[in-house]
Amino acid sequence: METGCWLLGGEFEDSVFEERRERRPRPPESYRAKRCEPQWFYEETGSSDDVEALTVQKFKGDLAYRRQEYQKALQEYSSISEKLPSTNFAMKRDVQEGQARCLVHLGRHKEAMEIATNLENKATNTDHLTTVLYLQFTICSSLQNLEKTIFCLQKLISLHPFNPWNWGKLGEAYLNLGPALSASLASSQKENSFTSSDTVIKSSFPHSGKDYLLCFPETLPESSVEVSSGNKQKNEKVLKDIKNCMTEERAAVLLETQMKACASFIRTRLLLQLAQSQQTSFALERNLRTQQEIEDKMKRFSFKEDTLLLIAEVMGEDIVPEKLRDEVHTEVKCVGPAALTSLAIGSSEEFEDKWFRKIKDHFHPFENQFHTEIQILP
Repeated sequence: METGCWLLGGEFEDSVFEERRERRPRPPESYRAKRCEPQWFYEETGSSDDVEALTVQKFKGDLAYRRQEYQKALQEYSSISEKLPSTNFAMKRDVQEGQARCLVHLGRHKEAMEIATNLENKATNTDHLTTVLYLQFTICSSLQNLEKTIFCLQKLISLHPFNPWNWGKLGEAYLNLGPALSASLASSQKENSFTSSDTVIKSSFPHSGKDYLLCFPETLPESSVEVSSGNKQKNEKVLKDIKNCMTEERAAVLLETQMKACASFIRTRLLLQLAQSQQTSFALERNLRTQQEIEDKMKRFSFKEDTLLLIAEVMGEDIVPEKLRDEVHTEVKCVGPAALTSLAIGSSEEFEDKWFRKIKDHFHPFENQFHTEIQILP
């Protein structure tokens, strides 16, 4: 073929016609996995990478926390927080959470809550918000503040309504809240005193933030402590009626919290029963054990069978296998701080109105005591 007929790039390289080098079989090199000895991060790494050095320091803080050396762990976390670049959001959140948990164990709850509130304001997805709410729950539980603990659980449930364990914790919190509210109400009522200008006694309901008025009859003399003998019997009757009314109020408060606890436990049991068919081993054992514990707790309530059936119907209206499956495989919602606030409830009243209103309407005789003024007639 003539030289002019060669196409551009069509020439063969000389290396194509060279003989290949003979390959001699060699035994394969053994695989050596990198081993990290216990507490390897206490050794001198000699790394010039600032991020790696801070990561090693964080491991030291985590180990100190595991050993319950909370002051030492706090020092490690605080040192890291000062050195971290502002762009390292992930480690910043981890370190701040570590600081808050150390502060809780050290009894510095106010500082811990400030960190948790800051983390909540900077949350950008549902995972961040869920983690922060669990942190706030830990802080409030350590403070034994039942009302704030309940509100944290309510916000968690508003994000994950099909999580049975949060519902179970909410039921326990309501169980503890009932006697506490009743005792607080009794104590505040004992402290009430009548002055010369008293025509109304204010009885504060700590569970609602509202004042309920106990109104005296118009004929009651203004000097309500030192009364004439002619009005003595009438005022004794009024005071007796007040005492009975206060007793009924305490009973109503206790009943309401028991109802909420019962509804929360029933919701827990329904969710566990739905997940039971997909569980095995220790997960199934825990499920069945929790259901039995709930059954034992239910015996403490004095609700009739038709009331329990009504509660189960209301608390299970939205429980269907498809919804539960979607909840398990839900994606993380990255919606930003502003939009996240709309996913969580704004108040405890909003949550209770959504979940317990239909049940509370079943208790009409007691409902009047929660939402109306109590008139004491002569």
